[in-house]
Amino acid sequence: MKNPATPRVSSRKQPRQARSTALVETIVQAATQVLAEEGAARFTTGRVAEKAGVSIGSLYQYFPNKAAILFRLQSDEWRQTTDMLRNILQQPGPPALVRLRQLVQAFIHSECAEAAMRSALHDAAPLYRDAPEAQAIRLEGQSIIAAFMRELLPEVDEAARGLAGELITATLSEVGRSYSSSPRTQAEIVVYADAMADMFAAYVRGIS
Repeated sequence: MKNPATPRVSSRKQPRQARSTALVETIVQAATQVLAEEGAARFTTGRVAEKAGVSIGSLYQYFPNKAAILFRLQSDEWRQTTDMLRNILQQPGPPALVRLRQLVQAFIHSECAEAAMRSALHDAAPLYRDAPEAQAIRLEGQSIIAAFMRELLPEVDEAARGLAGELITATLSEVGRSYSSSPRTQAEIVVYADAMADMFAAYVRGIS
């Protein structure tokens, strides 16, 4: 029995002129609004085209289907997260545990600031999560985490270090999504993120 085909999620073509670049950005901004306002279940290319004020034909010049649009939104979010990982975890100077705390604070703040969008993208993930393009983007973030864990736990064997990295990233992602599902004040976010960072620090010290 054949596996179902993975939908195409790459753009049909890349914009080369200022006008076409502006068109794609208009479509992406409209898609962001439609997804945040209506969720993944009601997200369609027709709604995006209407919100963007463009013809459906113009939209299809760059995005072959709704999975491609959603993947563009998700890949933009993944790249932002990857940049966050790189900028915090690879910065010289602060000790590794300090950088881990900074990451937790930044990530939880980001989750709460973009809760509606990230929740909708999570719901839409089955459309593109197995696509090669998605896997390539995720691998970059995973490599940054792996390098950081080698610095954080230099004396721990590779298997245990890998497990620690998976536990920290999975906990951060799942708890962050759950916590951001309700409105939070900045003060509440700081307290919560510090408590999570304390938990991670205790775990790291326990296996070091």
